[in-house]
Amino acid sequence: MKKEKVKTEPATSEPLSKSAIRRQREREQRYQTILNAAETLFAREGYHKASMEQLADMAEVSVGTVYFYFKNKEDLLINLMDEIGFKLRNMLGEEFKKSDFSMEGFRRAGQIFFEDFCSNHPESLSILFRESAGQSPLVEAHRKKIFNKLINDVKAALLRLEENNGVRFQSPLSAEVMAVCIMGMYERIAYQYLIWQDDRSMDLKTIGEDAVAFIVGGIGNLCR
Repeated sequence: MKKEKVKTEPATSEPLSKSAIRRQREREQRYQTILNAAETLFAREGYHKASMEQLADMAEVSVGTVYFYFKNKEDLLINLMDEIGFKLRNMLGEEFKKSDFSMEGFRRAGQIFFEDFCSNHPESLSILFRESAGQSPLVEAHRKKIFNKLINDVKAALLRLEENNGVRFQSPLSAEVMAVCIMGMYERIAYQYLIWQDDRSMDLKTIGEDAVAFIVGGIGNLCR
């Protein structure tokens, strides 16, 4: 997934000087500091309530600096969604690859989602599943793109599982339907137990185990 580029020094045929490299590194660090502050602030206060002034204060930069990196609050949210989506796709993808796209890979990916992403990145969870939902058409289109990429990743892993294990799914649409259902379950369960209800992070291991068993059983039932 392509991440938003930070403004850097103009392209040149000459190697960058040490001072130019330092400035570029400082820009990248400042960009990340602002994104980290936005994630915390949007999750804590809510996207609509959070102001650019609050954000600048939390990031310990001027409001003008925030606007140097991001056109507006919407642009900031979109960049933040990109980063979180990239992180989640990498986490799940690594588990599929490590298990050679076997059924164990789907089990491990589910465990990573519930026991790592949900437990250790609650602010990322809040941004991706709550604060980005129902926003402007631009944000909604971007959110759709991120979830479509996640669904396509899962679909591709299912097709690799089918190929590697010499099985055939029930229909040509089985992998796509299962991928949509799996991502839908991830979102719905996380929303139900971590956003709608009081914090139930203590139950996440059990919740995750039940959800993963249901997912793996469903995959098995669609194998001929």
